[in-house]
Amino acid sequence: MKRELERHEIIERSIIKKYRDELWVPFVTAVRKYALLQGGDRVAVCISGGKDSMLMAKLMQQLQKISEFPFSCVYLVMDPGYNEINRQKIESNAALLHVPITVFETNIFDVASKTDQSPCYLCARMRRGHLYAKAKELGCNKIALGHHMSDVIETTLLGMMYGSQLQGMLPRLRSTNFEGMELIRPMYRILEKDVISWKNYNDLEFIQCACRFTENCTMCDNGGGGSKRQEIKDLIKRLKRDNPGIEQNIFNSIHKVQLDTFVGYKTKGEEHSFLEDFADCTNRDMRTEPSREDILHLNKGERDGCE
Repeated sequence: MKRELERHEIIERSIIKKYRDELWVPFVTAVRKYALLQGGDRVAVCISGGKDSMLMAKLMQQLQKISEFPFSCVYLVMDPGYNEINRQKIESNAALLHVPITVFETNIFDVASKTDQSPCYLCARMRRGHLYAKAKELGCNKIALGHHMSDVIETTLLGMMYGSQLQGMLPRLRSTNFEGMELIRPMYRILEKDVISWKNYNDLEFIQCACRFTENCTMCDNGGGGSKRQEIKDLIKRLKRDNPGIEQNIFNSIHKVQLDTFVGYKTKGEEHSFLEDFADCTNRDMRTEPSREDILHLNKGERDGCE
């Protein structure tokens, strides 16, 4: 007689069975393709209490069971000043899903609320710093964040449309302030719609927005309000009506950047121009105004059909 599965076991099974192609396979693919984990790693799996980070915790637990190399995890919850309802919801979900969380408290919300500048920017910077510091204190060499493919796509489009730059989101990067520490994004190839589908299938409810400035949307499913990111989400939704593969196309494009076709690019903080590849420009100051002879020469070239 088979034993009846407990709820957390049913939820775990849904990840590797029903949502195998949508969640499990993309997760394992990302770990392998981007070399996110190595033997002996100790990873701080950072849990905010939302659907993405909770799913990431379950994915990491499943991977530990079958991994060919040993690695350990600390399921780290930073409380930046949650209200009582949010804090309780995170703890009850962790108990339900059998995720052994380690909670530590900070005063980030209090500090960010008193700044005259952007509280969101300060809050994000402080959160990352506290997570790195606590993870290092606990003997971890990596922190894992729950950013998914939809975050990657939206960030790329946000940079183009509102930041005047082509900027992506790497699946793995070294910390510049905490020596020996890395940040990894194991859900890099998972779409948000599939996370939502998994959540709804298992009748799970997570906190959505725990920020002090937007607590009115704490338990809502959509969130975003009138933000620029929500505008991008809506744009992608409209584009998908005519091209269902639009998200995958955008995602694939950041893996196949044709750098030789760009007028300018920036690497390691230094700006470069396509003109650097032209030998006949090396001895000329391109910042000076063209002479009358230059203009006549250019005009003659145009008449002769030169490119």
